[in-house]
Amino acid sequence: MKFGVTGFAGSGKTTLFNAMTGLDAPVGLGGTTRVGTVRVPDPRLDFLSGLYSPRKTTHATITLRDVPGEHGGGRRVLSARTLQAIRDRDALCLVVRDFTNPALEEDPYPLGELRSFHEECVLADLGVAERRLDRARKERADVREIDAFATAVRALEAGSALRQLSADELHRGFLRGYGMLTDLPLLVAVNVAEERAGELPHSDLLAEVAATGGSAMVLSASVEAEIALLAPEDQAEFLADMGIGEPTLARFIRCAYELADLISFFTVSEDEVRAWPIPRGTVARAAAGHIHSDLERGFIRAEVTPYGALAECGSEKVAKARGAMRVEGKEYVVADGDIVHVRFNL
Repeated sequence: MKFGVTGFAGSGKTTLFNAMTGLDAPVGLGGTTRVGTVRVPDPRLDFLSGLYSPRKTTHATITLRDVPGEHGGGRRVLSARTLQAIRDRDALCLVVRDFTNPALEEDPYPLGELRSFHEECVLADLGVAERRLDRARKERADVREIDAFATAVRALEAGSALRQLSADELHRGFLRGYGMLTDLPLLVAVNVAEERAGELPHSDLLAEVAATGGSAMVLSASVEAEIALLAPEDQAEFLADMGIGEPTLARFIRCAYELADLISFFTVSEDEVRAWPIPRGTVARAAAGHIHSDLERGFIRAEVTPYGALAECGSEKVAKARGAMRVEGKEYVVADGDIVHVRFNL
């Protein structure tokens, strides 16, 4: 999963990016895009690794791209280059400032930053949708494509995010490949001062985020930077002292999975135990394609064991004896935590 981490200059997003990825990207260096990868912790994968003792254990990962933020023209703006840099992401994280920054003259106004970002994205998407709609009409394209872009234009002209439209309202298949910013899942990270790290988002900001179809969380990038420097055994005590239940990275990953509606299934062997993130509702044959295209093309059946059943049985042998392992066809909808072994033939 690829996340674009963006925000206006001074929001603290690079400090947050460093804390989550363990990198040391320079703060305040405009115009530079950085990429980092974070591992998705999953105690189920740890259990399976202990059970099978594989040569390799592979966690699911999230790739973060720290995209430069800007100010300009006396107002909060993001350049066309910045917007283009986040179009190919699977989801967006907007970091908004809710702390006093001595380097900036403006008082913190997270609600204003969210509104500005939304407006920039709406205008950028509207330009793309209008141009494609005009071409589609001239080319006498599929009427369904024309309808999809006409629907998008109407929503964007009204100031709405495309992510607010249901599948019945918008045929997204025709928009695929155009990188519509307002159709990407949006997580708003409210960056507060250290003493407010345990707070919840303000109700007015929550209402605005909900109105754009996004989700919100509060964090303190400076606190996260301190946590990242601590030994693992000291982090829990530090979090408790700050009134924080868990590190931002764990909350961020959970929110990311919820926003994108992802689940994980597992493959196990002596060579590798691995977690595979897939969209909820994925059928077995398509899930096999996430492992390798050959498995999808030659799919015969899937041997499926729910994680809970295997954990309760304590071994694959006992799970089989108790009938916990099932044989499923290509249309089986893979569930979160399923352990899947694909049978195929080319």
